[in-house]
Amino acid sequence: MVFHWFNAREATDVGTALASQMAPQIAAARNQDKTVALKADKALTELLGRADREVRSLRLNIYKRAKFANSFKWGLLEKGIAAAVAHEVTQLLLLHLSRRRTVATPGQMSAGSARNPASAGHIDQFFIQGNKHFAEGSYEKAIAHYQDLLAIHSDHADGLTSLGAAFCAVGRYKEAGHCFRQAIEIRPNSPKALSNLGTLLLWTGQLGDAENLLRRALKLMPKDVDAQNNLGFVLILLGRSRDAKSRFQKALKAAPRNADATYGIGLVARMDGRFDEAEAMFSRALNIKPKMPGPLAALAGIRKMQSSDRTWLDRAELMVAGGIAPLQEAELRFALGKYWDDVGNFARAFDNYKRANELQRTIAEPYNRKARTRFVDDMTRVYTPSSLAVAKTASSSSTQPVFVVGMMRSGTSLVEQIIASHPDAAGAGELGFWSSAVGAHEVAVKELLDDSTRRKVAEKYLRVLSETSADALRVVDKAPINSDFLGIIHSVFPNARIVYVRRNPIDTCLSCYFQPLLPSHGFAMDLSDLAHYYREHHRLIAHWFTVLPAGTMLDVPYEELIANQGAWTRRILEFLDLEWDARCLQFHETKRLVATASYWQVRQKIFSNSVGRWRNYEGFIGPLRSLMALDP
Repeated sequence: MVFHWFNAREATDVGTALASQMAPQIAAARNQDKTVALKADKALTELLGRADREVRSLRLNIYKRAKFANSFKWGLLEKGIAAAVAHEVTQLLLLHLSRRRTVATPGQMSAGSARNPASAGHIDQFFIQGNKHFAEGSYEKAIAHYQDLLAIHSDHADGLTSLGAAFCAVGRYKEAGHCFRQAIEIRPNSPKALSNLGTLLLWTGQLGDAENLLRRALKLMPKDVDAQNNLGFVLILLGRSRDAKSRFQKALKAAPRNADATYGIGLVARMDGRFDEAEAMFSRALNIKPKMPGPLAALAGIRKMQSSDRTWLDRAELMVAGGIAPLQEAELRFALGKYWDDVGNFARAFDNYKRANELQRTIAEPYNRKARTRFVDDMTRVYTPSSLAVAKTASSSSTQPVFVVGMMRSGTSLVEQIIASHPDAAGAGELGFWSSAVGAHEVAVKELLDDSTRRKVAEKYLRVLSETSADALRVVDKAPINSDFLGIIHSVFPNARIVYVRRNPIDTCLSCYFQPLLPSHGFAMDLSDLAHYYREHHRLIAHWFTVLPAGTMLDVPYEELIANQGAWTRRILEFLDLEWDARCLQFHETKRLVATASYWQVRQKIFSNSVGRWRNYEGFIGPLRSLMALDP
């Protein structure tokens, strides 16, 4: 019954056909009078008559009427009708169909008719009904009402903002973004539209833009608790836990029982390794808001789950079956995958991970295999032994930067934690500096940066490292994406040391697939894409080992590090010209912020459970099997 109510194919087809048939007459009428779109014209009379004959018989409900109107308007636009004219005609048509067989007289609809009493009444009614359905969780019905409103009054900023929120609730994120941006264009200082778009960009991983929009919203509406919390979540993902905590504390001061802020405080505690406090805050958030997916999912990530955690399992499965938003379901599916993996039911684990990735892909950037291959081709062409030798003459001599690189989930966080446990070293986490630098200097992908630019980049990067530690001999940047830019990095810092962490390719790829990564990592949400990405990564790393001078890169096999921690820790420290320090063996006791997905693992002693983990999923790995043939 519900599906029939929403089946609008016939209404859409009729709208398109009617636009195609009437466009020539409408265009001719418009050419006769350029001051008013349609005025006392027989073309308008014919249009309304055809609507009575062909459209009323369809008995359109609210949803289908909105679909009809949209298809009619777009049909006119595609036929070359000016946007203002198409909008005016569509408004008149909708108002006509909303009345009980009352035939509007030509000229009844003027350019300002969206503000006449009849039109205003419809707008108010549609908006009220839309808000009512939204509050009840009937998002599709809410969408239909908001679309009816906007078909009459397309520049209704509040209607666009509400429609965007409803689209978010059903996982139509691109359409939501379009609505929020339109609302901001109409009303640039709309705090709700700014906040909603900022939140959407948080979900889609566009963190810098999200932060800017949320700060703008808070300037306009300082007491908005939702904007405070969402800015806090952005800051957590940016690794700025102190700033994030202050945002959540402000929210709690305004609303002491706010579940989102309580959850946020728990996330900060988790980053700092205070897992007991994190668990208490997650549980408190769930007491305040029992059907909140975030803290329930987070509970599974701060310890190994047991079969005795049946209460958690039942609650999570009930929640995912209850019609929550797609991204919330994805979050819980990843947590359910971890539960089943922890208890050894690998088939059920994989089913949940697969579903989680399918949901994540709805907001992810599509992976472009050809573009990735072209990028690797360009890097291998531009950065050769001869070009890097020329660059060295005008590069920074600093030995402070250390780059720990490798595929995501290959063990880079573990190696960074080991190095950062040394008193003369510091860990900066995953800096986005080199991605931004390459974005700002795109020519670096096609040719070597000039001497002046390299000096400026070096000075800027050293200032960034000084924010982590002003006096450390070595500062570690462990952003995995830096694997792509080692030629560029070496041309700027030829004395920097690079530690490459290499792990079994299938273990690595499955670990990526099992994590809720940012939407920019769209390749990680499909096993075939993952296999392609890994092959290109492997090809590029082989190139760096070939062209960079001996002694620049150290290859650290993850499995050997796990098997012989002491020997490999010594080797890593020697490579970095750091004296031996036993504290590096007790890396799990080091107190420091960890903002990556390995926040729990790096605070445990070395364990071998992750070695050969792929064998538990041998029946599911499909496209990843081909990676076994790659050279180690």
